[in-house]
Amino acid sequence: MNKKAFLRCALFVVAVLVNPVFAQEIKGSAASGEKKINQCIGCHGLKGYHASFPEIYHVPMLFGQNEKYLAAALSAYKHGERKHPTMRGMVDSLSEQDIADIAAYYGNTHSAGYVAAGAGAGSDQSGKAAELVAKGGCLACHGEGFNKPVDPAFPKLAGQHADYLAAALRAYKAEGSALVGRGNAIMGGVAKQFSNEEIRILADYVASLPSDLETVAQSRFK
Repeated sequence: MNKKAFLRCALFVVAVLVNPVFAQEIKGSAASGEKKINQCIGCHGLKGYHASFPEIYHVPMLFGQNEKYLAAALSAYKHGERKHPTMRGMVDSLSEQDIADIAAYYGNTHSAGYVAAGAGAGSDQSGKAAELVAKGGCLACHGEGFNKPVDPAFPKLAGQHADYLAAALRAYKAEGSALVGRGNAIMGGVAKQFSNEEIRILADYVASLPSDLETVAQSRFK
């Protein structure tokens, strides 16, 4: 493992662990979470749905994502560390228990036909993508095949929509905007190493890998 990447990863783990939200160790209930996702399924419960702000891209797949990461991401939107007006509006009224429950639901639920990704995914890197993965030290945190993060506070990235991955990385590069940006100094430092074209190449590669993530079609009227 790249020594610099390892240190960066370790610092991020420490940052998550000392976050006062996580210090409370709120335990989520998937059963309770299923009753609290009405605001979520209008976007995340529709296969192929595209967001339109700050640009058009697929909304991320949530089913199968790490529960701890989902809770951290929702808390980041709630507390303004992630700038996205729509998401901020959605989570603003949620309590930390609500966030934990929703994260537990998405992190522990799959469709009937779900099949987990096989081991060894992502080992067949080639060309420019391999160079970018090494440059960013990505696997130090996101793990084998971008699907086995070294800590559940980190997201699984393999198989996620390429356009969303690219938009997320560009958001870490954004500065000085009241509407767009993600306030994570470590990921910001990683993303700023890449041009937007390199981000596209990296996102396309990661999206092509076997994945645990999926979108489960849901009706808001069920």
